[in-house]
Amino acid sequence: MQAQKRKKKSMEHPFAGDLNDLNSEELSTKINELYTALRVATSTGNGHLCHQIRLLIETYQNKYQSRVQEENGGDDDYQDNVDIS
Repeated sequence: MQAQKRKKKSMEHPFAGDLNDLNSEELSTKINELYTALRVATSTGNGHLCHQIRLLIETYQNKYQSRVQEENGGDDDYQDNVDIS
């Protein structure tokens, strides 16, 4: 029985734009900027803005993780490599 890869489905922020042109370093920088913005939004008590920033962070993190996985050869499924039967 082959293990099937499961992709985590997440909501993409509609105004994130095209992230394909950004490299890993630029994505990481943007994620850090968004966390700074989230701290400010949290301190002001603006719950709606916090939610939108969290969606953006998730979108950027998903793209960053897929980019790093591509750079590392894309082999992140260790279930095929270990037989525990």
